[in-house]
Amino acid sequence: MLKKEREGVRRTEGRAAETLKKHQDQIRQYEDFADELGHEPGDVALAWLLHQPAVTAPIVGPRTQEQLDAAIRALDVSLDADALKRLDDIFPGHRTAPEDYAW
Repeated sequence: MLKKEREGVRRTEGRAAETLKKHQDQIRQYEDFADELGHEPGDVALAWLLHQPAVTAPIVGPRTQEQLDAAIRALDVSLDADALKRLDDIFPGHRTAPEDYAW
């Protein structure tokens, strides 16, 4: 079971449930890695965005003070080259052609 499912916070029906099931191994690895780093997964995600050269300013939309505090915490998350590599290993993203387009 994934972290937010245990906490009763994660959506567990419809398309969200299908996507979670499809990627549950990656999400579990990611949550475990965030725990190893000593940070919440959302904080690590925003910190990762701040390390991407194409992202000049991640936009957050907090509805509560807790959500705003979490977004600000991401500024204190330091990701070294090894951590960034591990995140790329967990979520490899798209590759260039022909790998992503091969049958």
